[in-house]
Amino acid sequence: MLANIPLFFTAAFFEILGSYSFWLYFRDEKGAYWIAIGVGSLMAFAYVLTKIDLEYAGRVYAIYGGVYILSSLVWLVLVEKELFNKWDIIGSIVAFLGVMIIYFGNKNI
Repeated sequence: MLANIPLFFTAAFFEILGSYSFWLYFRDEKGAYWIAIGVGSLMAFAYVLTKIDLEYAGRVYAIYGGVYILSSLVWLVLVEKELFNKWDIIGSIVAFLGVMIIYFGNKNI
């Protein structure tokens, strides 16, 4: 099950890159090639999620949601050069604790 963890973060990278590509095109009026990057990244995101070794898609999505929150804050700092605040930190800790409960709690089912 631990082998799934890098897949969750890989999926988050592709989803954030894909969404950010659309942000750049529509909000920042960057070139149309950002649409192609966005579409390709979102396709990669969906593909990577199918490679996660859990039985139910809904559980994968629930776990992924918490990973996405953490990954988005890392993106905020590394790409957008904006520091997160105490509420970002507290919220991501709470979400990630939820992820761990769902992920490892269902291991015994």
